Amino acid sequence: MYRVVAYQVASAIQIKASKQELPWQLVFQDSDELYYKSSNQKFIYIFQYGMVSFFNLSHDEIEQALKQIKPFCSNYFTEKLSESVSVIVKPETLRVTFDDVVLPELDQEMIRLVMLNTSQSVALDRYAEITEELLIETNKHTLFLEEKGTLDISGNKLKRFIGKILNIKNKISENLYIFDSPEITWENEQLNRLNQDLKRTFDLQDRYRLIHDRIEIIKDNLELFKDIMDHKESSRLEWIIIILIVIEVVDMFIGKILG
Repeated sequence: MYRVVAYQVASAIQIKASKQELPWQLVFQDSDELYYKSSNQKFIYIFQYGMVSFFNLSHDEIEQALKQIKPFCSNYFTEKLSESVSVIVKPETLRVTFDDVVLPELDQEMIRLVMLNTSQSVALDRYAEITEELLIETNKHTLFLEEKGTLDISGNKLKRFIGKILNIKNKISENLYIFDSPEITWENEQLNRLNQDLKRTFDLQDRYRLIHDRIEIIKDNLELFKDIMDHKESSRLEWIIIILIVIEVVDMFIGKILG
């Protein structure tokens, strides 16, 4: 039995710099990913969005590999989200269950798909935690608005909040291929079946939709807050203009009386 384990190690990993410095045999690369063979039947998969996945490496080997990757990480995490999957090799069998993945052979592209989907599952866990915290914070402002009839958030803080939500939405769209399939699956029925079975077992699409729905709810609330704030600011400006006009009229009236 073999094991795939994926870690969210950082906010981001510099792919170009990693490729130039890391010592392992490069099997696949693009602008966002590096897939390495570190030794016989051992693989390391690095993703730009801060994920690293390992196949058949011991705990000590993983720790050593992470030390080599750490210099290329932005905001390296001391506490890492992780997920592991058992891989069994059984000739002429391809099966994905909640407990393990059964492969007909130790094919490096099959292993890569297991590592890819395990990594995306961990990434979804992280985004689920982030969006849940943001939704709780948004609900606090909504409750205050309901009880007090006014907002308890400043315009500058609201703009930062909106920026944070948009940034998370962009990162998810850029980094996760929940509804897409890697090119290697396009013309290989066995790889395509494995990829689809992994997506279903990890429940990637439904979990992605839940995160997307949360973001839309938060976004709708923040846009409403912004409209209320803009209306309040517009009313304030209108009152300032009215007061200035009144002052000018009074000044003219006094001037005529004195004149």
